[in-house]
Amino acid sequence: MRIGLIGAGRIGAFHAGTLRAHPDVGELLVADADPARARQVAARHGGRALPVDQLFAARPDAVVIASATAAHAGLIVRAAQAGVPAFCEKPIALDLAGTVAALDAASAADAVLQIGFQRRFDPGYLAARQAVAAGRLGRLHTVRTVSSDPAPPPPAYVPLSGGLYRDCLIHDFDILRWVTGRAVTEVYAAGTNVGADFFLAAGDADTAAVLLTLEGGVLATATATRYNAAGYDIRMELTGTEDQVAVGVTDRTPLASVEPGAASPARAPWSGFLDRFGSAYRAELDTFLRVARGTEANPCEGRDALRALLVAEACEVSRRERRPVPVAEVEAAARACRLGGRGGWTERNGVVA
Repeated sequence: MRIGLIGAGRIGAFHAGTLRAHPDVGELLVADADPARARQVAARHGGRALPVDQLFAARPDAVVIASATAAHAGLIVRAAQAGVPAFCEKPIALDLAGTVAALDAASAADAVLQIGFQRRFDPGYLAARQAVAAGRLGRLHTVRTVSSDPAPPPPAYVPLSGGLYRDCLIHDFDILRWVTGRAVTEVYAAGTNVGADFFLAAGDADTAAVLLTLEGGVLATATATRYNAAGYDIRMELTGTEDQVAVGVTDRTPLASVEPGAASPARAPWSGFLDRFGSAYRAELDTFLRVARGTEANPCEGRDALRALLVAEACEVSRRERRPVPVAEVEAAARACRLGGRGGWTERNGVVA
């Protein structure tokens, strides 16, 4: 297969290595807004660097979009119109209008679009999902998620990221639904700025907490911070009437017990997302190549990105207005963005499907 990679930053470079090592990839084309960076990544992985226009002109069998977020929607539309299956890192866009427009274009073209929610491909999250589905926990009533970065991102990244809810916690919002099988119905979100001034200047928070109500009355909490020098910490706990399980609790979890005699983490903590989820990133691209060939169903469609973004948008409203926000309130705004198109978006019981 001839695969186009658009975006040669940190995650793009990682994807380049994964793609070039894959037995089904015969040629890798690399494009980036910085041509020098594209050339460096292409040279490192035996690919060919070229501008985006030439990449599409080369008629790749599929494209992987790992560019800056602001370019995602336009590239999704371009791939759809060219009839090229696309994998895109989250989010599709930083607002509902841009997200819906891109999904409308993909739907109208009947295009393949897989979204990069890599936690769905992590063995721990998969085991938790299976435990819930099998009824091992009994009646699920409480879920907790933790997402903590060891250090803040560069200041220039923050204004372009969409903020802590859309950039970081959106993974938690997606995995909550995927693991539990329940949609979020209401959120109450808070955020604080106690660190670097550039978060506040961008209208963002550096630490956040969300109380979420899920279908069936399940309660969940999701916390995130840009400041956790102990290490990269991504966890999920699920509690039911019969049992409870945890994801992300290993001897590399950067969490030390202060109980007398308790063992401390035995190995170096996770350093970042590539360290923690490297195998999941490789697994999702392996799946995407099969999806692009038409031999496997899409496990993470564009509508999944919209569902998670609706929760993130509700959190932003809640933080700003200091009140609980039903997700249906934000869905109304999404419906106003001209949902439709051939084979397009529908509504089931008032929920964007």
